[in-house]
Amino acid sequence: MQDRYIEFLEHLDGIKEFIIIVEGKNDKRALEKLWMDNIIQLDKKPLYKIVDRLSGINDKVVILTDLDREGKQLYSKLNSALQNVGVRIDNKFRNFLFRKTDLRQIEGIFTYSEKLRRKSPSHFFYSRDE
Repeated sequence: MQDRYIEFLEHLDGIKEFIIIVEGKNDKRALEKLWMDNIIQLDKKPLYKIVDRLSGINDKVVILTDLDREGKQLYSKLNSALQNVGVRIDNKFRNFLFRKTDLRQIEGIFTYSEKLRRKSPSHFFYSRDE
């Protein structure tokens, strides 16, 4: 479990400087508790508005839609549309969450991290709530 926590923290650190796209306010709030910034919340906005907003940026983008069926469909549409306008997508963290965790809702990411932290007492990670 300790190795998974370290890997989780490394992935979080690896996306800190990227633009992160999430579905809703609870997803955004959970990531903010983990010191993530540069978060764009979809909130049922038309995808073309998000794509227009991000077209031409030089930063990488991380798409953290939920890992359920609806989230996967949303991810696929957004991923294709953004790549079509030249936006670079980084999938490492999403792939890690999907393959190596049981997390399926991004709003639960803070709770998941706390569970990992408690099982890894020799490593400390403080959220904005502490």
